[in-house]
Amino acid sequence: MAAGAWFDWTTGDLVTEARFQDIQDSIVFIYADDTAANSALTNKVEGTVYFNTTDDILKVWDGSAWIEVGAGIDTFSLEYLIISGGGGGGGAQGNGGNGGGAGAGGYFNNISGETSGGGDTVLSTFYPPLSTNFEVSIGAGGSGGTGGGAGIGTGTKGTNTYFSSIVSTGGAPGTGYQVDSIILGGSGAGGGWQGTAGNGLINQGSNGGNGSPTTGTGNTDRSGGGGGGAGASGTAGSTGTAGNGGNGLASSITGSSVTRGGGGGGGGTSGGTGGTGGGGDGSINTSTGGNGTAGTANTGGGGGGANSYSAAFTGGNGGSGIIIFKYPDTYTITVGAGLTSSTSTSGGYSITSITAGTDTVSWS
Repeated sequence: MAAGAWFDWTTGDLVTEARFQDIQDSIVFIYADDTAANSALTNKVEGTVYFNTTDDILKVWDGSAWIEVGAGIDTFSLEYLIISGGGGGGGAQGNGGNGGGAGAGGYFNNISGETSGGGDTVLSTFYPPLSTNFEVSIGAGGSGGTGGGAGIGTGTKGTNTYFSSIVSTGGAPGTGYQVDSIILGGSGAGGGWQGTAGNGLINQGSNGGNGSPTTGTGNTDRSGGGGGGAGASGTAGSTGTAGNGGNGLASSITGSSVTRGGGGGGGGTSGGTGGTGGGGDGSINTSTGGNGTAGTANTGGGGGGANSYSAAFTGGNGGSGIIIFKYPDTYTITVGAGLTSSTSTSGGYSITSITAGTDTVSWS
C-alpha cells in the first residue's frame, strides 16, 4: 500500500496495521545495491527510498525502476578560487612617520587538499545547475594613502570579489602615522608608526602587524607593520626595521602551484618585504623617502607602506582580485561581455580565469 497521510501521535493511540504500514513505507532502507533492495523490498511502492552503500547514493523507486535522488537535475561539481582586491598601503608623514602595509584580499576556495585564507578549511562543493546565470565581479585593489601628518595616511580598502552568493572581502588598508587599523578586510592591515594592526576575517585571511611603538625623534625608529596575508600574519615593526607582509597561499587549480594573496610590507629605514603571493614591498628610507610598492595584479596582494625622511609619500596600491573556475571539459562556460577571461584545458578539465569586470557566467 502507499504511504498515507501524516498522523500526529498522542499517548494511548493504537498502532493499527494500516498506520504501521505507513511508517514502514516511509523508512529509508539500507542495501548494497538494487538487486539486494529488490530482493528484500518485495512490496515496495512508488516513493520507497533506500541508501545504496556501494555507490554512496540515495535511490527512490519510481514505480518501475530505482533512480538516483536528484538525477533529474543536470549539474556538475565546480571547483573555484576567489580572491578580492588587496588594500592600499599606508602613506608616510614628512618627518619619518612611516606607513603600514595593507592586508591581502579575502581568499576563498573549495579545492580538496588546500585551504582558504587564514588556514581555515575549504568551502563546500558547489553544484551549479546548467543554463543558470551567476553574478560575478572582480574586485579592484585599493589606493595607497597619502602622507602629510599625524592621524592621516590611511589607504582605501580593496573592493570585494563575488561569485553568486560567495563574497570575498577586500583587503584592509594600511594606516599612517599614529592611526590604528579599524577597517575590516579579508586580511588585516599593518599599523603605521605607533599604530595598532587589524585582524583578518575568519576563513579569508590573517592579521596585520603593529607599527613600532617607539616615540624617539629620529627618523630611523618609526617603522610600519606588515599587512596580513592569506596564509600568514604580517610581522610588527620595530626600531629601524619595518614589518614584513604575511605570505599568501599556494593553489594548483590551474595545474601548477601558484601563490597569491600576500600582504604588503611596512615602510621604514629597513623597509618591510611584501609577502609571497603578490604583496608590495614597503619603501626603504633614503635621504628623502619613497612610495610603497603596489601589490601584483590578480593576486589580491596588499600594497606596501610608504617611507619618509623629509617629505610625505604615498602607499602602494593593492593588487586586483581574480576568480578561477575548474570544471569537466564536457561542459561549456558562457562568460558575459562585461568580464575579461581566458580558458584553457588540461587532463579532462577546463580552467577559466576571470581577471576583471562585472557580469554573469553560466554553463551548458
